[in-house]
Amino acid sequence: MLLLGCIKEVSDYELVINLPNGLSGFVPVTQISDAYSKLLSKQVAQGELLEDLYSLPDMYSPGTLVRCIVTSVEKSADGRRSVKLSIDPKKVNKGLNASALASGMLLSGFVSSLEDHGYLIDIGVSGTHAFLPRQKAQNYIKAVKRGSDLKIGENLNCVIVEVKNEGRVVCLSIDRSEVAASLATERQNWTLSNLLPGLVVKARVQKVAPLGIKVSFLSSFTGIVDFMHLNPEKSMNYSPDQVMKACILSIHPTSKVVRLTVRPSFLHPGGSPNQLSSDRIGAVVEESTVKAFYKQFGAIFEFDDGSLAFARLKHLSKTRKSFKPGAFKTGCKHKCRIIDYSLMDEMCIVSLKYQIIEARFLQYQDIHTGDVVQGRVVALKSIGMQVKVTDGIKGLVPSMHLADVMLKQPEKKYNIGDEVRCRVLECNPAGKKLILTLKKSIIQSKLPVLSNYEDAKPGLITHGFVVCAREFGCIVKFYNDVKGLVPKNELSSEPISCPDKVFHEGQVVKVMVLKCEPQQERLLLSFRLSGKPAPGDKKECTPQKKREVNYQIGEMVDVKVLKKKDNRLEVSILEDEGNAIASISTMHLSDFVANCKLLWHCLQEGDVLPRVMCLSDKGEHIILSRKSSLISAVQEEQVVRSFSEIQPEMLLTGYVRNVMPFGVFVEFPFGVTGLAPKTSMSDKFVTDTKDHFVVGQTVIAKVMSIDEEKQRVLLNLKVSECSSGDSAAESFGLLNQYFKEMKEIRNLLRRRGDSSMAQGLCELVPGKEVQLVVQDVKEDGSALFSGSCVTGLTVTATRYHLGDKSIVPGKKTKALVLHVDALTSKVYVSLREELLKQ
Repeated sequence: MLLLGCIKEVSDYELVINLPNGLSGFVPVTQISDAYSKLLSKQVAQGELLEDLYSLPDMYSPGTLVRCIVTSVEKSADGRRSVKLSIDPKKVNKGLNASALASGMLLSGFVSSLEDHGYLIDIGVSGTHAFLPRQKAQNYIKAVKRGSDLKIGENLNCVIVEVKNEGRVVCLSIDRSEVAASLATERQNWTLSNLLPGLVVKARVQKVAPLGIKVSFLSSFTGIVDFMHLNPEKSMNYSPDQVMKACILSIHPTSKVVRLTVRPSFLHPGGSPNQLSSDRIGAVVEESTVKAFYKQFGAIFEFDDGSLAFARLKHLSKTRKSFKPGAFKTGCKHKCRIIDYSLMDEMCIVSLKYQIIEARFLQYQDIHTGDVVQGRVVALKSIGMQVKVTDGIKGLVPSMHLADVMLKQPEKKYNIGDEVRCRVLECNPAGKKLILTLKKSIIQSKLPVLSNYEDAKPGLITHGFVVCAREFGCIVKFYNDVKGLVPKNELSSEPISCPDKVFHEGQVVKVMVLKCEPQQERLLLSFRLSGKPAPGDKKECTPQKKREVNYQIGEMVDVKVLKKKDNRLEVSILEDEGNAIASISTMHLSDFVANCKLLWHCLQEGDVLPRVMCLSDKGEHIILSRKSSLISAVQEEQVVRSFSEIQPEMLLTGYVRNVMPFGVFVEFPFGVTGLAPKTSMSDKFVTDTKDHFVVGQTVIAKVMSIDEEKQRVLLNLKVSECSSGDSAAESFGLLNQYFKEMKEIRNLLRRRGDSSMAQGLCELVPGKEVQLVVQDVKEDGSALFSGSCVTGLTVTATRYHLGDKSIVPGKKTKALVLHVDALTSKVYVSLREELLKQ
């Protein structure tokens, strides 16, 4: 279908086109012209910018009329139709051939080449070469282009001045006066197969009807001027046989129905429709008067200033059932809101729906940085999550901003259609770019919004998020891409040797502005929000003031070890400048029982532990956990917050609260507890429950039954019953976490460096080959070894792991490290050939 459209928006990759009757479509950058597409392909192939290739914003501006053709209409999941268009002359002018070209015809053409004496123009007619002499373009270049030359891919309204060699060569003009005066006539031999939108014709009124008028033009053609395209000054004051100018708006390809407009702005080719002041979009009009009502389409309203507006039928009431036609008689008054402006109809588009009139946001311009908005999840992508704020406003939540910490599997936490509460990090109305965050710490922050460098006054305290942690410090970002540096000496009152071990990407932090240079966009920040005693001052462990911050269950904090006590660590929370004292049970240092005691042994006063989770905050007593599986469960919302949320067959991650002779009590985050009876504790036969579980051990439990009256939950801890399905992936995940923690333990031992034995333990890792000397062979067949790399350690190989080798004291041999027990300083090795070969 051929249509006349008006450019509404221009971006690097497409033109948004306003079409008649309030419709819209878009022209992809690949549908401009052949010459422009070739330049695009060349630039992509060469991988560098071409001098003669200009972007769409350099060549096109809103308000320009263009001829276009519909290439496809696609329906989206929410039922909206997307109209794809092309302005390529080969498609728009496909009905024309060389023999049909005549002097005086008005065509669309695109600059395909710049020559010494003029321009080669692509008019899309096969076998025809079109030339635009430079003198015929001077008037246009001076008035419209303000002196700058025409560019390849630029759209022009061209009048044929001369036709040579039976249409094989045509001479064109883009002189503004010649284009504006052009008129399609019978002598130009237009037919229904090559008729073009944008042509101005002389039309004769045949019939006046309630929905418009029927006209005849070019002797034998008929067309329709609908009610939206009549001259508003004449309204319906038309009579049969009246002659007037009209502009063709569209030609249907099969029915050949031609629609026209008699609005004055369209009667001089090369002109532009009247535009509406941008500040009126979104305005609420208290009283608008019904001028006409059309039961199949909608109603036309008149404002106090005489301008007209149109409301589609669906925008006249909340639902079809609540619609009352009697309320839209001529002269009735209604409150409405301007939701758009149709350039092709020169009319405001309004809505009478209460929810739209009262809506907080209608367009991107209504949204400001720092606003908290409600939205609905519409898509989950690799770069993040797309959220629909209102009709026509969508935003992106980058992967880093889906939660206070990075989510490995966001699809487990969010589903399409979920309602979410976000905060606006950045809004660019011109580019329709909206960046949002779902980090609760930022959404709930009451601190000032830092959205430009001018507002960054020294002493300002606000929230930001870490985007980079390196040896020099941390880079923290705020709103509108404002970012600053926290140097290493301002990270904490305590020295931090490796910032990347303490701070992580996406972490929400509270910072204070030290210095700002707005012109250079330089911002110096500090995590030290108040003066602190110098490192080494013994008084620093005592809280200086009562803490004012309460911590939520699941909130992540960084802590510093203050004291090592029996079965726990006393720590201070760094975010609260040491005023909050908390404790971590030894069994909550890791998911692995063996690693818990090892970590407690290796950690020293002053060590910093990043990313520890709050399990409970009861005023004076804050309990923390470092169990990775518990942290993941809370972050991915795989938890129950109250007894009422528990459902049979649920798989929940928790920890052993107590071991009794009759079963095991398990506690989950947020305080819900359950009992696993002795018969449901293990796949093996259980004689003594203490042989199978210890207090604090991490477990995955399956809910068997719920007694709502007694508020009791029965659990199953059998491994065979508690797998989520992919047991191999779960096992590898646990192994990976175990080795990660062992690496951390080795680093702690290496950093201490208090003995050669500790250094030796750091170097010994499973799979390492070592040279040993047999020291003794025991009665049970096992052997003890010594060596320079295992000084002070007890090295053992069982009878099985000695293999077929003959072992005698003093003999040198190669061995493979199987396991290192750092707590008991024991190393287990193997001499078996099949393992050594691997």
